[in-house]
Formats: sequence, structure tokens, C-alpha cells
Amino acid sequence: MSAPRLLNLALQGGGAHGAFTWGVLDALLEDGRIAFDGLSGTSAGAMNAVVLAHGWLEGGRDGARAALRRFWTALADTMPLEVTRQDIGGGVHLAPLVRLWMAWAHYVTPAQFNPLDVNPLRALLSEQVDFERLRRLRPMRLFVAATDADSGRLRVFEGRELSVDALLASSCLPTVFHAPRIAGRTYWDGGYAGNPAVFPLLRGGRSQDMLLVLLSPLEWPPMQPAASAHELRARVAEISFTAAFRREMQALAHARGAPARRAWRRWLLAEPPSPRFHLIEAGPALEHVTAETRLAVSARFFEALHELGRATAAGWLAQHFEALGRRDSVDLVATFG
Repeated sequence: MSAPRLLNLALQGGGAHGAFTWGVLDALLEDGRIAFDGLSGTSAGAMNAVVLAHGWLEGGRDGARAALRRFWTALADTMPLEVTRQDIGGGVHLAPLVRLWMAWAHYVTPAQFNPLDVNPLRALLSEQVDFERLRRLRPMRLFVAATDADSGRLRVFEGRELSVDALLASSCLPTVFHAPRIAGRTYWDGGYAGNPAVFPLLRGGRSQDMLLVLLSPLEWPPMQPAASAHELRARVAEISFTAAFRREMQALAHARGAPARRAWRRWLLAEPPSPRFHLIEAGPALEHVTAETRLAVSARFFEALHELGRATAAGWLAQHFEALGRRDSVDLVATFG
């Protein structure tokens, strides 16, 4: 058998929709023809990346698959109630009780609503991930994006900086959770500054192939003049949580220039080859799922998203595997330019 093809992964955050990414990773690991050079993630994407790396240390591909399943199963167990509802047309929405809790979050701070800072995710991550061993052995490059709330800058934790606090910072919605403080700085969800951060994968790695796993749609239905206040708020949130990533990808698309010019510059200046980009987008598979279900912690919901992710990744492998190591399988200019 030929050696596995090395691939970098940029994993977008999206709360509970990260179970779709779990399915994508599960299919890539099961396929066996791909190995991982670097993983950059935000929020749920960062958790998937770190849990995968921890599992890889425990038992290679099978260990990574088992670790991801343990994490998402245990996460679902932290919520005793079923939090999603399916309408007659097949759409998935939050249950009324969870919607009420979200409405309260607009009027109270986490310190008021949860003064003791009870966070089951902290205990879950501490129990399931050996951060000390991960920092010491580092089976692959890992990058966790958070937003420095005191400056608005992107902060990427990597290598020996990885910790439970770094992961909680990457996934901290400040209106819902207590914001972690690391080395005297306050951190919020990485989605505000990089969702995901791609540039760390472009330097110092062995692979030039970058697979973007996106949970937010690249295009939304046209906004109607009579849109409700809820629809407006949802669209604002969608745009704000992907704006930094889109700007980064737009800059990468612009920097490429004309193909002939790129080839000439590489020959004359001995530049390294340009990265090759690939894309798995959850949008088409999750059209029936509302954006609000990113807060839906539910075993049934996670399993459904996992299966959608597996099926999407299987289709991508069948169509684009041969492009790895050879060429882009997505047109950056058409998609992001």
C-alpha cells in the first residue's frame, strides 16, 4: 500500500454542529489513506482537533475515532433533556424551553445566571484529554484560536500552550459562559477573530494540502425586506462569526495572482510551492437545521449530524482524493475572492 497522503485540517467552530465535523473526521480516519500534519480549530473545531490528537496518541486511527465518540457521547450526557424539535417539514429547531433560556441570556450576565461558574465542559475535557502528555509528545501540529477580549486580536494557542483553559477560551460565548483568563488576559470565542485560523497551517509544516471543514454556509438565502428581528439577528451572527475567516481566505485568493506569474516567481525566487486548498462544506447537508441548534446538546442530534458528516466526507473522498498532493480541488477565487 502507498503511504498515506499528508493533509492539514482547518476546522470551523459551530457549537453542536461540530458533531458534523466529528463525522467528517471519523470517515477520514476510517478511510486510512490520509494522515494529518496540522490541525487548526476554533470552538468545537478546536475540541475535535485536540480530542483527535489525544486519541491518536492512545491508539492511532482507531484510538482517535474512539476518543471522538467518547467525547461527543459524554457531552450529550451533560444535558438531561431533549433540546431539539422536528417540525412537520423535517426542519430541526430548539425546544421552547431552550429558546426561553436564550432569551434570558440577553438580559443577565453569566456571573448573574451562573455565579459559581459551573461548567461541565471543563470537567469533561479534563477527564478525557491528557493535556500534559499532548503538550509533551505532540503527535501533530495543533492550533487553537481564541479572541483576546481586551484587544480584539486573534490569539492562537499551540504546542506547550495547550490546556483546558485554552479550549474553553476558544469556545466561550461571553453572554453565556464565564470568560477564561489566561496570563492576565480575558478570552472569548475564537469565532470573533478567526473561524478557523488558516495561516498557522501555512508555515513550518510538511504538507501543502489544506482541507477546510466549514459549518457555516458560504451563501445564505436572500434577505427579504420583511425579515423578522430574529432573522436579522441570526444573519448578523452568521456574518460576524465568519468575517475574519472570509477576509483571510480572500487575501489568500488575491495573493495567488495569475498562474503564469506564480510559476515565474517560484522559478526566479525559489519560492516554496503554493498551498493546495480543498473544501468540505456542511451547508448543503444541514439546510434543514436552523442556526439556533448550535446550542442543541443532544445525543440524537449529535448522531444525526455525525452520519451526515460521514456521508459528506465519503463523497468528498470519492470525488477529490486524487487531487491531494497534486492540485486544488476548490477554486479559491470563485469561492472566496
